[in-house]
Amino acid sequence: MTQDVKEIFGGPGGSLAAKVRTLAPSMTRSMQRVAEAVAGDPAGCAALTVTGLAELTGTSEATVVRTARLLGYPGYRDLRLALAGLAAQQQSGRAPVITTDIAVDDPIADVVTKLAYEEQQTLADTAAGLDTAQLGAAVTALAGARRTDVYGIGASGLVAQDLTQKLLRIGLIAHAHSDPHLAVTNAVQLRSGDVAIAITHSGSTGDVIEPLRVAFERGATTVAITGRPDSPVTQYADHVLTTSTSRETELRPAAMSSRTSQLLVVDCLFVGVAQQTYETAAPALAASYEALAHRHRSASR
Repeated sequence: MTQDVKEIFGGPGGSLAAKVRTLAPSMTRSMQRVAEAVAGDPAGCAALTVTGLAELTGTSEATVVRTARLLGYPGYRDLRLALAGLAAQQQSGRAPVITTDIAVDDPIADVVTKLAYEEQQTLADTAAGLDTAQLGAAVTALAGARRTDVYGIGASGLVAQDLTQKLLRIGLIAHAHSDPHLAVTNAVQLRSGDVAIAITHSGSTGDVIEPLRVAFERGATTVAITGRPDSPVTQYADHVLTTSTSRETELRPAAMSSRTSQLLVVDCLFVGVAQQTYETAAPALAASYEALAHRHRSASR
């Protein structure tokens, strides 16, 4: 991640908040309590020793240190410095955090405000945490692929369709599979020089993992787009692209909110591929626009 992008999304403090939101679901409950404490009150936690934070969260000093390391800091001292920086940012006049819990009786105007903020934060977290080296390698594989298969179920299946449609528009061969049987039978045909992409927020969807495993064993380059970087799907992925998602609520399950970050990653993949294949992609896009132009003219009459 380049420095300018990190600065856009909040510098060290923004990066910390993004890590907490992304990694909390894969932490132990005691580590989650530490992570929730530092995200909820960075100023207060920055003033605490490792023993103080352990007592505050009802955990141990070892748990606090493990949480700090999981969040990407060498030790608790470095985490405290990041918390102090985040606290300073919050006290410098930045807009207060919007509570995004949506109640059944919320006015529709409040729903719009809360969802807009939630989507914005999800995109910022995904951008801040996206491994651009992994992304670049996936783009290169896609740009040179003989064919690309994309697997996704439910909401992730819609994202899979979006990616394949984009790739088709620039002249590449791509197929989206939401039927697990067809996914596996097609994965069997893949080989070195092909690409298989699995899209699953949980990273544990068996109907997506199985075809990716088959493609991996057949020698295809495999990519996992997931919100859980340590989930089962990643063991069959050459490249892992981690997405973020807003906190799951009763009216907005993770399967729905994850789609926003998945679409951002898909757009990054597509634009990267279009850049690398510009000489063929640009004419292909122009041809597809021209082929559909008469339909747009008819609709406007």
